[in-house]
Amino acid sequence: MTEASGAGLLQPVAVEAREGYRIWLRYADGVEGEVDLSRMVGHGVFEAWREPGFFELVHVSEWRSIAWNDEIELCADALYLEITGKSPEDIMPGLNGQVGRA
Repeated sequence: MTEASGAGLLQPVAVEAREGYRIWLRYADGVEGEVDLSRMVGHGVFEAWREPGFFELVHVSEWRSIAWNDEIELCADALYLEITGKSPEDIMPGLNGQVGRA
């Protein structure tokens, strides 16, 4: 298990590889849970997860992503949404109406 420090509600503070290409995460606000990543194994850069011991290298990067190396990173916010079942608007109330107004 790796742990990281940092401020912010959606800050991941710990991640651990689990069997079956699952990861367990804990966030600074106390939310924790598992995410099944098995659907991604073997697709593009995620082929690397099939190498013995590689999936277990998961860690919280200095940029607060969930990472294995410089090429394989997952968005910590998206994983938080998956664990909690919340929508982006639930965690970022000011987001409503902002999407698509570039």
